[in-house]
Amino acid sequence: MGSTRLSFAIAANPPPRLDKALSRDAPEAESLSRTRLARLIADGAVRVNTVMVTDVKAHVSEGDMVEVTLPDATESHIGPEPISLDVMFEDDDLIVIDKPAGMVVHPAPGSPAGTLVNALLHHCGSTLSGVGGKKRPGIVHRIDKDTSGLLVVAKTDRAHHGLAAQFEAHSVERVYRAVIHGVPGAADPRLRGLRGVTFGSDGTMRIATRLARHRSDRQRQAVVETGGRHAVTRVNVIATYGMPAAAALVDCRLETGRTHQIRVHMAHVGHGLIGDPVYGGRRRLPARALPAEGVRAAGMFARQALHAAVLGFCHPVYNSHLRFESPLPADMAALVRALGGGDGPASTVA
Repeated sequence: MGSTRLSFAIAANPPPRLDKALSRDAPEAESLSRTRLARLIADGAVRVNTVMVTDVKAHVSEGDMVEVTLPDATESHIGPEPISLDVMFEDDDLIVIDKPAGMVVHPAPGSPAGTLVNALLHHCGSTLSGVGGKKRPGIVHRIDKDTSGLLVVAKTDRAHHGLAAQFEAHSVERVYRAVIHGVPGAADPRLRGLRGVTFGSDGTMRIATRLARHRSDRQRQAVVETGGRHAVTRVNVIATYGMPAAAALVDCRLETGRTHQIRVHMAHVGHGLIGDPVYGGRRRLPARALPAEGVRAAGMFARQALHAAVLGFCHPVYNSHLRFESPLPADMAALVRALGGGDGPASTVA
């Protein structure tokens, strides 16, 4: 396997650790993440003043000469598959996909094939760069198998690095549309007394909790008082259904992006997603409040009624702002109509 040698000098006032110093001073065009640099250090691919260094915590000084041997990108063990993709945008650095419900993002035990990554490897072919040292698309965020909607994927290291930084800084705009049980509102005394729940003057509900793995079911997430990770979701009611209101279409804006965040938060406030097999329990819509067709459609809905409707971010290479919208997919649109929503609201999300 071939390789490329990269040489540069350590600039003034370097960080105390080698991996941090290299992350700061390596040429920006190489888009080397700190994680990848740490791996290269451990693999013996880094020399400081001609001496191999394998400790990421090693000290470096201003003026030290660094040489990094970058092995050529290897082929991924994941195979390409000719799976149709709904491409919203694509250039040399990234691709935005409108993912259908039922598609897994990345191969894993139980889902070794038929995933978004398999489809992207076929679609992108030779245009993929060596993301993380392998020729594969760079997954910087995921949406659940049975959640539909927008997803951005990096095709190059520089895009992967730049997108990951935006997700880490929570600067990416992400809005999900969901159909939920009941209608949350500031007038509900139960919600006013629930820790972590507040309402703005415009009626927006803000849910701020800590999330961690469920103690007894490792496949689930749970709201915890201590530990875990900070998670914030803002919820706006778009439309209500039934007399009295028994269901609602809501926009959920993510300030953070934790595993199952919207599903856990909506269940936590007592307004779980229709069709959610994990967090929705066996709750049924009240038959007297809704058309029989709507009650039946909700009871038979085969997945969590959740769709990634808006995705906005700064292009990691050209610094232009990109924003994409996806209308409700056919199954959710049909659910809304059955609940009495006509053709549903316009697709535009403010």
